[in-house]
Amino acid sequence: MTLDALQARGGWQLLAAPEERAAGEAALALAAGQLPAGAGLVLGSGGSSGGRRWCLQPWSQLEASAAACGQWLSAQGFQLSGLTVVNPLPGHHMSGLMPQLRARAWGADLVNLSPAQLKQPADLLELQAGWRQPLALSLVPTQLQRLLAHPSGLAWLQRFELIWLGGAGLSVELAERARQARLRLAPCYGATETAAMVCALEPDRFLAGVVGCGHPFADCQLRLGSQGAIELRTLRLSPGWLQDGALVPFAGLSLWWRSGDGGRLTDQGLEVLGRLDGAINSGGETVFPEQVEQRLLALAASASLPLAALLVLGEVDALWGQRLVGLFRPLPGAGDPAATAQLAASLQGLARQLPPSHRPQRWLACPELAPSELGKWQRGQWVRWLASQ
Repeated sequence: MTLDALQARGGWQLLAAPEERAAGEAALALAAGQLPAGAGLVLGSGGSSGGRRWCLQPWSQLEASAAACGQWLSAQGFQLSGLTVVNPLPGHHMSGLMPQLRARAWGADLVNLSPAQLKQPADLLELQAGWRQPLALSLVPTQLQRLLAHPSGLAWLQRFELIWLGGAGLSVELAERARQARLRLAPCYGATETAAMVCALEPDRFLAGVVGCGHPFADCQLRLGSQGAIELRTLRLSPGWLQDGALVPFAGLSLWWRSGDGGRLTDQGLEVLGRLDGAINSGGETVFPEQVEQRLLALAASASLPLAALLVLGEVDALWGQRLVGLFRPLPGAGDPAATAQLAASLQGLARQLPPSHRPQRWLACPELAPSELGKWQRGQWVRWLASQ
């Protein structure tokens, strides 16, 4: 169903993947008498623990998000109605919904790509020939990495004037590869709860070597709370999520929402460190596994290790409180027992370059290790896998 058709139906409409529709419909039915007045969408939102929240977003707030993003673009000299917005992300996620709403609000052209199309880089160049310039694209890091690995994918990316990158952290190694290729990335930060991005780094600043996600949009405020938690205040914060037949608000009377992500604010803007619920305390030091992963991935790439995926988790340790354990998946063709053992030993050796609290104490091969379709790690799932071992 198109966005116009959904909006015309009025009330609260569910937007969900086919496999989640039954759960979403049940949550909506249970809370039928508690829904606020107005109209909008109900979308699934999940954090690193793998839990699912059915989050309400009024149409007015989704449209306000598109307007704030347009204001950010206009300040950089873009003519909004002259853009072609390219969207390869699933429409039942906020990240795939918003490109459609932005294009509609701006009067821009919209091109939706399927996941299968994005995996055929040679065909993308031919498709692109008929699109109006300039081009704006939304990606997650996993998609960026795949495209960078293919000459046609790289050539395709180089034709974009703007590439928003969100959904997961951008590793130092991947950022440097993108800069070397002169890709105009705009790393951004946001959530379903905030109707997508609340800040983004301008491509010129990214290419100049600035790290992080830039400064907040005009309609958003950022601050750091206890434990360095990123807190946000914006009028487009969701009114709440559905739980056991009730609508649970995201923010109290102060209207500040604690996101669950740890970060720091600098003169250059926001830097996201990782999920607080995934952080571990090792020997009295707070360690963000995402930061360790980025460093290890950069070291592995420099050493040309046959590594397809890497994830760092915490486990109980009698002396340190918690210690890190590393999960990894070898590249195809490098998964026989001898090669796997050698890869584990190489990763253990590279980890010696990190501070003691950041070094995984053991490494486990996991043939099925992979992030979600949006490039996010469902850490709760892999914690359970680790426990089963």
